[in-house]
Amino acid sequence: MLAPYACDPARSRGRRYPQNPAPTRTEFQRDRDRIVHSSAFRRLVYKTQVFLNHEGDLFRTRMTHSLEVAQLGRSMARTLGLNEDLVEAIALAHDVGHTPFGHAGQDALNDCMRDFGGFEHNLQSLRVVDVLEQRYPDYEGLNLCFETREGILKHCSLANARALEAHEPMFADGAGGVGARFLLRQQPSLEAQLCNLADEIAYNAHDIDDGVRSGLITLEQVCEVPLFARFCDEAATEHPHLRANASRKRWLYEAIRRMLSAQVYDLMEATRTAISAHHAQDLCAVRAAPPLVGFSQPMVGEARALKAFLLRALYRHPQVVEKMDAARTVVAELFAAYAHKPQEMAAHGLAFEAASPDSLPRRVADYVAGMTDRFALREHERLTGRRLFA
Repeated sequence: MLAPYACDPARSRGRRYPQNPAPTRTEFQRDRDRIVHSSAFRRLVYKTQVFLNHEGDLFRTRMTHSLEVAQLGRSMARTLGLNEDLVEAIALAHDVGHTPFGHAGQDALNDCMRDFGGFEHNLQSLRVVDVLEQRYPDYEGLNLCFETREGILKHCSLANARALEAHEPMFADGAGGVGARFLLRQQPSLEAQLCNLADEIAYNAHDIDDGVRSGLITLEQVCEVPLFARFCDEAATEHPHLRANASRKRWLYEAIRRMLSAQVYDLMEATRTAISAHHAQDLCAVRAAPPLVGFSQPMVGEARALKAFLLRALYRHPQVVEKMDAARTVVAELFAAYAHKPQEMAAHGLAFEAASPDSLPRRVADYVAGMTDRFALREHERLTGRRLFA
């Protein structure tokens, strides 16, 4: 059922540590299962997407966001003839390196690590599955396939790519590791490209939902965005009763559903066109071509306008900014406290030996990045005696 340009698990470039095939699962199914059973994946349920975890039970978390990305990705992959299991594995793992408190936590940790190599959540997600998960007796990490690891590493600087390549094993085809494509200016698999866009589609839609639910933005405000307004008007024209106050929630959901469908169908059609135009008949041709998974030009413009609205009206809303500023303080002060007294980390069973090949700042960053929102708040209060959130 796979298209010739899809990733075939039987032709995977392999794992860092060779293993015998599983008797009942493909290599990418095996990766997905390892990710689902990992500690880092479980912690996503208590990590911020936009709203802090304690602000409401119905807001998205990194866990629910990852599940939505996986659902969208699998649906599109099936229609395009791509490998659904690989798409799902990448989608479920793409945020496992994210800090508590979303991008505010990442920015704070990057500031703390500025003199020690910085911090970037895509690279941290790869570090989680390659090193930090400790579940197997013979190696560190989850020992995922090259194709899954490649999809997790969505962005990477040239300096970090060179550092990665210095520690990558020599795969059977001799083509380099997960950092090589950044050095060679090549593209990842279509499955990896698809996850990137599924991520964007998912967070734009659910941030509208959570933003309106929170009361920080209104349905009328979102209707100022042409992409959303079109589907809001369509829904109300077909179902006039949705305009009644008692049905406004259904009106919102119906407009979001239609917008999601339109973006999905647009992406699949534009991607088919691009694959055909570049004669991408196999994975090698995919890697040599420009990005092939994407929206049509009209949808690119409409999606850009939607993101600009969310940035202005939601992500920079005074209430969100106030809480994210406090979250940055929590992360920065946690980093400083553990760097000053590393033994405080050992109090929770995370003993770092002096002989560890990683520097103390990197070990502290790993520890803080792995925290859930609520654990970070408890630790901050324990170490500083201050409570920054009610």
